[in-house]
Amino acid sequence: MRNHTMVTEFILLGIPETEGLEIVLFSLFSSLYLCTLLGNVLILTAIISSSLLHTPMYFFLGNLSMFDLGFSSTTGPKMLSYLSGQSQGISFQGCAAQLFFYHFLGCTECFLYTVMAYDRFVAICYPLRYMVIMNHRVCSFLATGTWMGGCIHAFILTSLTFQLSYCGSNKVGYYFCDIPAILPLACGDTSLAQRVGFTNVGLLSLICFSLILVSYTRIGIAISKIHSAEGRKRAFSTCSAHIAAILCAYGPVIIIYLQPDSSALVGAIIQILNNLVTPMLNPLIYSLRNKDVKSALRNIFPKRCLSMQVIKNKFSR
Repeated sequence: MRNHTMVTEFILLGIPETEGLEIVLFSLFSSLYLCTLLGNVLILTAIISSSLLHTPMYFFLGNLSMFDLGFSSTTGPKMLSYLSGQSQGISFQGCAAQLFFYHFLGCTECFLYTVMAYDRFVAICYPLRYMVIMNHRVCSFLATGTWMGGCIHAFILTSLTFQLSYCGSNKVGYYFCDIPAILPLACGDTSLAQRVGFTNVGLLSLICFSLILVSYTRIGIAISKIHSAEGRKRAFSTCSAHIAAILCAYGPVIIIYLQPDSSALVGAIIQILNNLVTPMLNPLIYSLRNKDVKSALRNIFPKRCLSMQVIKNKFSR
């Protein structure tokens, strides 16, 4: 990407219609961000440390935790910085990087949820062949494909956005650098970037959501054929966490598309739900009703507490 612009810095104007609420919002969002970091680090630690969790489902859950850590950190720290009274400026390169990683991780999320739905489909519909179909090589290929696909998607959108000239106002009417907020500041023709951006984002989301629906339709049919109530309950419990996570992820996106003329404040709130709240909820969704994850977490903390006690006893002597 070549920089043909006179603008070297953008000014993020922040969340619309929230003047005077900076301290309250800083306290709220910093708590959400810290909970997101803590929850996802715990999930990753549990998956890495417990051999019982070295299965395809938890392999993809570990990828989701890494995604949540990165996605919330793309917009969270800068938002907390200016809410605490720091500079609202962001460099041209920093703005481009923020937009790239936002769409890179956002697209990766769509692909990853689709892969996780396929994983549940194989586990429910082909339980005896599950470990054969979802072997280590297949899981690595699917995970690599999700991240590479997100990278290509983000590179296209970022290139189209920042190859334009920005020679006028540098005030971004939003709390982070996103395509709808940046393109109005461009001096050149933005129609290509707008069309590609809307088509790319909308089409990928629609395709991924459709594939997820197909997977869960097949899963629902398979569960309905299970004769025992206990078997149906066990099969559904393996999918309930993923269904809840999909609803949290796609809910804000669906609301945005159903209400295209909503106010700027409503749009910002929905984006914050997607950027901070959903990554915070995912560890809770996957751990509260998951005996394996809770057992792994319980096994981690006693070891840490025991080692701290041993160290304490040594120093006390």
